[in-house]
Amino acid sequence: MPRPTPDAPHDARPTLEAVAARAGVSRATASRVVNGGAGVRKPLVEQVRKAVEELGYIPNHAARTLVTRRNGAVAVIIDEPEVRIFSDPFFSQHIRGISRELNLYDSQLVLLLVEGSGDFDRVTRYLAGGHVDGVLAFSLHTDDELPAVIRRFRVPTVYGGRPGRPDTASELAVPYVDCDNRGGAREAVRHLVSLGRRHIAHIAGPRDQTSALDRIDGYFDVLPDGDPALVADGDFTAEGGARAMAGLLERRPDLDAVFAANDLMASGALRVLRERGRRVPQDVALVGFDDMDSVAEATDPPLTTVRQDVVGMGRLMVRILMERLNDATAEPSSVITPTELIHRASA
Repeated sequence: MPRPTPDAPHDARPTLEAVAARAGVSRATASRVVNGGAGVRKPLVEQVRKAVEELGYIPNHAARTLVTRRNGAVAVIIDEPEVRIFSDPFFSQHIRGISRELNLYDSQLVLLLVEGSGDFDRVTRYLAGGHVDGVLAFSLHTDDELPAVIRRFRVPTVYGGRPGRPDTASELAVPYVDCDNRGGAREAVRHLVSLGRRHIAHIAGPRDQTSALDRIDGYFDVLPDGDPALVADGDFTAEGGARAMAGLLERRPDLDAVFAANDLMASGALRVLRERGRRVPQDVALVGFDDMDSVAEATDPPLTTVRQDVVGMGRLMVRILMERLNDATAEPSSVITPTELIHRASA
């Protein structure tokens, strides 16, 4: 039987009863398969799915919600300016991983951006309305109100990145996925030390984000007596990295290595070093963090950097959230993923 066309009348749409008849099963069995229920033998599941495909059956969302008590949607909340989200490849990779995994659960991604107080109010109303089954939130800042809102409405949530400092009690009750920021930073700085570099600078990320704070800690783990003048604050953008690099050269023109807290800041630093006549890596060795292919492999020279599996971390966030949705009594579990130093020509 041909699939119904978009112009077909409403009553021509195939029904669940038609799917059950085509698959040779009861309506209840067809319903359990279509709505993701358990307890159906694999051969019957395959028969129902085949019938759905042949008939072009599209489940009724309202009816499905009544059966499963699910909306089939997950909110992805990012607390960053829109311009940064669409210019930083970190966010596109993270969203790609989340989207790929949500597809496997037949769940829709709803992107919510929080850039100002008006956006925060809108997101709060949306969550209060019960439109999504859960939340994936990342790039949070230490003064964010969002975790309190999520707790108030009891929305199952997984965070991308550790949501607070180690002395924050609320962190213990919230599952999150993060990479080993501190360990990765240590590996980057140790590599620069192994090259014989003696004046190693650090371009840090925003100090209201735990990833940046962990990377600063990793830097000082290796250089406990490091000169504070060799640390400059950036904002995880190429422009911020360029500004920080210019300031470092003014304060410490003798620096011979730089560890930047992300690849974009490293690319900005590289541009300033070239403008000031500093050769990389001969005069100044440079290491970044993230291993964003569109940045690290496009720089000249290609960037030595600490790799974190951003796509994989996004997928892992979804799996943990789905486990929570399927078993509300499960203890929250957080995951720290490993990092790896990728050697290229900049250091």
